[in-house]
Amino acid sequence: MKKLIRFLVRKIPRPILIRFSGLFSILVRPFYIGDNVTCPVCGKSFRKFLPYGKSGNDNRLCPKCLSLERHRLMWLYWTEYSDFFTTKKSVLHIAPEQPFIKRFKKAENIKYTTADLVSPIADLHFDIMQIPLKDESYDYVICNHVLEHVPNDITAMKEIFRVLKSGGTAILQVPINTDFKETYEDASITDPLEREKHFGQYDHVRWHGLDYPDRLRSVGFEVEKFDIKEKLPAEKVERYRLDKKEILYVARKK
Repeated sequence: MKKLIRFLVRKIPRPILIRFSGLFSILVRPFYIGDNVTCPVCGKSFRKFLPYGKSGNDNRLCPKCLSLERHRLMWLYWTEYSDFFTTKKSVLHIAPEQPFIKRFKKAENIKYTTADLVSPIADLHFDIMQIPLKDESYDYVICNHVLEHVPNDITAMKEIFRVLKSGGTAILQVPINTDFKETYEDASITDPLEREKHFGQYDHVRWHGLDYPDRLRSVGFEVEKFDIKEKLPAEKVERYRLDKKEILYVARKK
């Protein structure tokens, strides 16, 4: 199973994976029946989660809704510790994630728009370094695990800040290498194998470091750190299979 997942993630083009992810979920679920882990997004329990990632790391991907650790963390924040589902808001979701799309569309309080560079399931298609939208267009912007892919993450942050309304919120999670105090990037590294060696993945162009919240602040955001370990007991963190090291950075525009 690990080898199969690793092959699918690394070898099959992303648009094809997106189209057939639902069928894949249905096929694998019977092999994971049990009650050792629970996904807070879909509410289903399993023997364990699916492996995921370039090394096929075990117990990460929900067989039902395909959530990963970061999705479950965000869902808990939105449902338990924010007004995301209780007040009316317009939401722009860049690089829309499978566990969230249908749930956001069903939410009566949310006017929902998806966007991506190439995704077949997105409403709009654009480069986030040049967003073709008016200033202050949305109350909420979600853009996760994208900024490590773009040539200039600061430019992209400025564009997101621009289209966000005053008083609005942005969730802009990225992989963070805690070994780096400062973000590491080198535009001269273009070979996919070298990028994987330097940045952790073949299509990444930087490793964000511990300075990531300061990079958000540099374009005007106010940043709140949300640490799930301070909110949930250890047994719940383990049952939901959350990443104990991940901090959710909630960026706000005055």
